[in-house]
Amino acid sequence: MSVNYAAGLSPYADKGVCGLPEVFDSPEELKAKVETLAQLVKESQYLVVHSGAGISTSTGIPDFRGPKGVWTLEEKGESPHFEITFEDARPSLTHMALLGLQRAGFLKYLISQNVDGLHVRSGFPRDVLSELHGNMFVEECEKCGRQYVREKVIGVMGLKPTGRHCDVLRSRGLRACRGKLISTILDWEEALPDSDLNRAEDASRRADLALTLGTSLQIKPSGDLPLLTKRKGGKLAIVNLQPTKHDKHAHLRIHGYVDDVMKQLMELLGLDIPKWEGPTVCESSKATAESTTDVKPPRAVTAKKKVKRELVKEARKGDTTALTDDGSVKEEAVPVKRERADSPVELKEEK
Repeated sequence: MSVNYAAGLSPYADKGVCGLPEVFDSPEELKAKVETLAQLVKESQYLVVHSGAGISTSTGIPDFRGPKGVWTLEEKGESPHFEITFEDARPSLTHMALLGLQRAGFLKYLISQNVDGLHVRSGFPRDVLSELHGNMFVEECEKCGRQYVREKVIGVMGLKPTGRHCDVLRSRGLRACRGKLISTILDWEEALPDSDLNRAEDASRRADLALTLGTSLQIKPSGDLPLLTKRKGGKLAIVNLQPTKHDKHAHLRIHGYVDDVMKQLMELLGLDIPKWEGPTVCESSKATAESTTDVKPPRAVTAKKKVKRELVKEARKGDTTALTDDGSVKEEAVPVKRERADSPVELKEEK
C-alpha cells in the first residue's frame, strides 16, 4: 500500500501542494480531446509516457496529493484509508493499455514515479521502463548490481539491506557474489538511480510526444522530464484531474479519469487492451515485438530525412534547450550525461 510506503519514509516537511480541486471535462469535451490525442499518437515517431500515482487509484491504491491522497489527509490530521495490499493489487486498465501501446509500436519508453510495481507485474518490458523512485518488489545487489524481482514486497525502504545476499556466480563459477541485497525504494532527497534516470532523460530528449498520466509533476527531477521533450521541439499532452506544474507548457490538457481516457484512446487507435493473466515479468521488449501482430507500420524515410536525422544526432551531443515562461525555447549548451550499462536482472523466489 502507498500508505505503508508513506509511513516508511523519513519525516519531510515540503511534500508539495496537496488537495487541489479536481476538474472534469464534459463528455463532449473529453471525446474531442481524446480524438486529438489519438491523432498526436498516430503522428508521433517516439512517444514517451510519464506515469504517476493517479493511474493506480482505480486499483485501490490511494494517490498522494489528490482530495483523498495520503499527504492531503496527513495535512488535515486524518488517517488515509486503503482497500488492498500491493501484492493483491491488479494492474489497471491504464497499465494494460500502456502495454498494448508498447506492443503495437506506438509507445517507445515509459517513465514512472510509482513504486507499486504494477508496470512490471503487468508484463511491461523492463528494458524500456524507468522506475525512478524504485519498486516495492525489487531488490538489488550493492556489489554487482544484479536485480531480483520478488513475488512479495521487499518490506525495506530507503536503499537499506534486506537481509539477503546475491547468489550470482562469479567468472568460472568459482563462488557466488554474496553481495548484500538492498531495497530500491528511495527516501526523501536520495539521488535517483543513475541508469534509470539517464535512460529516462535520453528517451525524453528523443521523444516528439510526451504524455503524462495521473501526475501533478511536482517532484523534481522526474516531474521536469517532460519539458526535455518540449525543449527539443516535441509536444506535451497532460491527462490529470488536478492542475499540474507544467500546464502552461502543454499542447493538450485533458481533465478526466485516466482509465476513461485510455479506453477511448485504444478504441480510436483500433487496438485491443491486453488481458492480465497474473503477475508477469518481461525483461526484454524484443520478445514482445517478435510475438505481436498489432505493429505500428513504419513510415518511409527519404534520403533527405536520413541526412536531417544525422545532423540532429550530432546536435544532440552538445546541445539542449531551455523553456521560457511563454513556452518558447531558448538554446543553451550543456554537458551530456553518459549512460551506464544496464545491470543484469533475475526473477527469483523470495528466500
